[in-house]
Amino acid sequence: MKVRGVYEKVPGSNVWWIRYADASGRIRREKVGPKSAAIQLYQTRKTEVRVRKKLPENFRSKSVLFAELAHDAIEWAKSHKISWQDDEIRLKPLQESFGSLPADSITPQDIERWFAAAGVSRNKDKKRNKKKWRPATFNRYKALISMVYRQGIKNHKVTSNPAREIERRKENNIRVRYLLHQEELALRDAISAKCPEHLPELDIALHTGMRRSEQYDCEWGWLNLDRRVLTVPRSKSGEHRHVFLNDTAIAAFQLLWRFSDGKGKVFAHLYRSDKTTGARGWFKQALSDAGVRNFRWHDLRHTFASRLVMAGVDIRTVQDLMGHMDIQVTLRYSHLAPQHELEAVQRLCNTGVARNEPTDTRTSTRDLAEAEPIVASRQ
Repeated sequence: MKVRGVYEKVPGSNVWWIRYADASGRIRREKVGPKSAAIQLYQTRKTEVRVRKKLPENFRSKSVLFAELAHDAIEWAKSHKISWQDDEIRLKPLQESFGSLPADSITPQDIERWFAAAGVSRNKDKKRNKKKWRPATFNRYKALISMVYRQGIKNHKVTSNPAREIERRKENNIRVRYLLHQEELALRDAISAKCPEHLPELDIALHTGMRRSEQYDCEWGWLNLDRRVLTVPRSKSGEHRHVFLNDTAIAAFQLLWRFSDGKGKVFAHLYRSDKTTGARGWFKQALSDAGVRNFRWHDLRHTFASRLVMAGVDIRTVQDLMGHMDIQVTLRYSHLAPQHELEAVQRLCNTGVARNEPTDTRTSTRDLAEAEPIVASRQ
């Protein structure tokens, strides 16, 4: 199918060019590559002309492709982010759409159109009735694109970040699922019946609040049982953090020590026979046996935070223990401590005014009423 403004200079070469007139009427030609990339760049250039964006005098200097920026970003993430593998997976569909395009030719509108198309097609594959992506999914992809361009700017390969002009979606972080007392008893019974060797893992998760990746990457060298602290060298934020160990957590680690060689990862001996099982295999089966519904491993972390708040621990301390960079994330648990709010307003009943007793103030309201008003003098 012939597309206006897009042509193959040498038939059969599969190297496509674009031709268009800029805002001044000057005819421009650019060598692109695959036909799909040429069509997309042509549309981008036409949009830039309509908004009268100033174009370079010539395009002879080789443009940096989005694929190159993406490669640089992943290399940076490998040494700075514990979740770099998630970024690598999310980059694949972005690479398919933008990889062969010059990075500086991609506009916010191009990214928005990609979101609109990807949000539907991805869910088509998952048979979700063409529902759009959830706000959290949208925001993660937006953050990933921004990271790619930030590294590009840092490396002097591009000068702007088109994702900055795209608004974040408002996320709903209301869901806080935590284990009820009866659910925990049932879960422990189910684990004890079929795989009691995994009980220490449950105790460590419930009493430290570590992320799943932190817990299962944990090495014996991270532990200092005398000081009752575990040091995560690189947390989700990329920084190290300290995890404090109570009596239950200490006992769980001591039990694991008895059945390990004391080297390498703490849970390695449990998964040497089947490395693919991990936490999900035995844990999902135990949840099913216990009749605990709508629960994930990450909800053990929610349980840790929820129980701290319900025990009266202040929200700032909970933030530190959870390793949250932003206290807004921790505030999702604040509604679990209504007793503190009740105690706050109850204090009003203990004041002298509430009991109709004289106050300590030395200035009475009658004195104020009888006093002459102060009038500012005018010169």
